[in-house]
Amino acid sequence: MKQFARFLLIALLSASSLLHGDPAPTPKPQHNLPTAILSLGSNSLTTQIAADDASRELGLMSRTNLGDSEGMVFVFPQPRPVTFWMKDTPIPLSIAYISSSGRILELHDMKPFDETSVPSTSQAVVYALEVAKGWFERHGVLPGDTISGLPSETVAK
Repeated sequence: MKQFARFLLIALLSASSLLHGDPAPTPKPQHNLPTAILSLGSNSLTTQIAADDASRELGLMSRTNLGDSEGMVFVFPQPRPVTFWMKDTPIPLSIAYISSSGRILELHDMKPFDETSVPSTSQAVVYALEVAKGWFERHGVLPGDTISGLPSETVAK
């Protein structure tokens, strides 16, 4: 009987949480992804590779810091328009939308916790690269520049 009462209490608390719109728990940051070293001119970045739906969706959520030579590269299975946002992401980021050839198509800055969509204007995005906000500007990286060391598109699921 005691077990049943405990189960009932947990079920009621869970239902109350859902009914009252209590926020879902913040996801844990992902640190166990494969990595790649990318080169942008004379600059290099050590990046985690998000190549499946689950890792792309979680991205850099819940990360509280990102080193100046660190980032995350998102790999998509074929060229497409993409949209990113900053849900549950407490650090400011800059993002590059990149073609299959490694050419930077667009650069955008994003604010912490901002759930406003940042869509690509291009239909040809295969990679997205997130870095600490201002990294591209500080390192003189512009649209049209090329990134080398990107993982093969075939790793995307």
